[in-house]
Amino acid sequence: MQSVERPLADRMRPVTLDEYQGQAHILGPGKPLRKAIEAGHLHSMILWGPPGTGKTTLARLLADLSTMQFLAISAVMGGVKDIRAAVQQAQDVRQNEERGTVLFIDEVHRFNKSQQDALLPYVEDGTVILIGATTENPSFELNNALLSRARVYVLKNLEEGVIAGLLKHALTSPEGLSARNLAASDKQLMQIAQAADGDARRALNLLEIAADLSEADELTDDDVAAVISGGMRRFDKGGEYFYDQISALHKSVRGSNPDAALYWFARMIDGGCDPRYIARRVLRMASEDIGLADPRGQELALQGWEVYERLGSPEGELAIAQAVVYLACAAKSNAVYSAYNAALADVRKTGSKDVPLHLRNAPTGLMKSLDYGKDYRYAHDEAQGYAAGENYFPQGLENRRYYEPVDRGLEIQIGEKLSRLRQMDNDAVKAGKGGRKS
Repeated sequence: MQSVERPLADRMRPVTLDEYQGQAHILGPGKPLRKAIEAGHLHSMILWGPPGTGKTTLARLLADLSTMQFLAISAVMGGVKDIRAAVQQAQDVRQNEERGTVLFIDEVHRFNKSQQDALLPYVEDGTVILIGATTENPSFELNNALLSRARVYVLKNLEEGVIAGLLKHALTSPEGLSARNLAASDKQLMQIAQAADGDARRALNLLEIAADLSEADELTDDDVAAVISGGMRRFDKGGEYFYDQISALHKSVRGSNPDAALYWFARMIDGGCDPRYIARRVLRMASEDIGLADPRGQELALQGWEVYERLGSPEGELAIAQAVVYLACAAKSNAVYSAYNAALADVRKTGSKDVPLHLRNAPTGLMKSLDYGKDYRYAHDEAQGYAAGENYFPQGLENRRYYEPVDRGLEIQIGEKLSRLRQMDNDAVKAGKGGRKS
């Protein structure tokens, strides 16, 4: 039976720390993790970063450098039973060989609370040095007890030049593709590196596929195009990168930068995000950050969503992009957003106060006899269509003010009008009219 060769990405794992590429911010000279390794004081840690940035490889290297046993568990497949088995192995090695154990848990964020709790005693007493790998924000996915016993290190995407260097090394390495005597230009390797989007494992997989496709002793542009076509940027719907990018889009619109807003919109579309989700968020931006400074923003956001529903992709995406650019360029106001939150806070704080009698409807004789609607002032019958000095709040909340228009866009005119009306209120109260407390 023919043996199956290990994937190129696995064969090219570095075996020394000097061979390890990237992450200089935590492994460079004088950096905390490097100092801990050199001092022989390996500690429990969480490695947080995108796929293909070397989390598993780094964990293995740390175990080797510390001459510790390396045990690995996948949180996707494993559970408490696997944790107990690993702990038993660690205890045996400690007793018989007088050395420690690195317990590596891949996708550690997939463990539930009880599984995470099962680890705590053995991390606490040093039975195992825990190294967890995750692509998700540990502060959201791991419980505080586990986080307090491990240091979090953030791994970054590998730069394209670093990945291109790894690919070049793979072509000549005995563990790599040297037996193929396959040549590739720097331009082709950079194209593969760019398509990998910061993921070294993905880049090596693409190179291996291209090598399998090649019928000559050098890669052709067609070989490279075949393996990188149709690739999408990292997006990870529902994960950390998803929320980072929608946050960047929202903040670019709020910050009145249409170019950055378009960039993040394009990044999300290119990554496979559902345009309907973006359209819904854009409509929220119109309400939250533009508001009454430019009410047309909300209309255009809603129209962009509707156009997409009618046209679909890719034509409909242009309508959403149009809304994004308009909102980024529009006058900004969060006055209504802030006012609503303030009013809601008052409602929750003050409870169910009675509606003043003069504001109640009186469709029956009984209600009229109880003074429902008595002395209500019909604004259309008042001078300038405004009942100056009238109170519309429940008792105890008179003269509350939530909405404060900004001095931008249409709200300039709204603010001027409200100032005139408030002056009329003040004049009416001084003249002994209005301002009722019922």
